[in-house]
Amino acid sequence: IVGILASIAYPAYTEAVLKGRRAQARTALLELAQQQERYMTQFNCYLPFTTNAAFAGNATAGCDGTAASKPASVPFKVFAGESQAQAVYRLSASACTGSGGANLAINECIELTATPIQADPTVGSLLLTSNGRKSCTGSAKSSNPALCWP
Repeated sequence: IVGILASIAYPAYTEAVLKGRRAQARTALLELAQQQERYMTQFNCYLPFTTNAAFAGNATAGCDGTAASKPASVPFKVFAGESQAQAVYRLSASACTGSGGANLAINECIELTATPIQADPTVGSLLLTSNGRKSCTGSAKSSNPALCWP
C-alpha cells in the first residue's frame, strides 16, 4: 500500500516543485524586465548580459554595441531564487531576433531568458521580450503554452 501511494504521490510532488520554480522564474523575468526598462530610460539602450556558473552577470556590450563601453558590472539580479546558493534559474539578456533572423538594435528590443539549473524538459527555458512576447523552449511551447506563461 505504501509503495502504491508513493508511486502516485512522488510524481505529483515533483510536478508541484517544478510549478513553483517556474513561478519564481516568471517573477524574476518580470522584475528583470522592469530593471531593464529603467536602464533604458537612463542610458537609451538595454543591457545584454550572460551568466556563468557562479551567477556573476557579465555584460556583453554597452550602449554603442561595443565591449569598450560596457559597464563594469551588471546592476541586475541574475538568478531566480532566494539566493545564489538556492537559485533555480539563471537569467540572461540578449538582443531580440528580427523577422529576417538578424539581431535588432539593442535600443529597440531585449530578450530575457530564464534557464533552469535542473532540467525541465516540459517548459525548458522561459523567454520574455521587451515588446511583450512570452514563450518557452520545451515541449510545452507547442503542446500546452499555458504551462510556460499561464
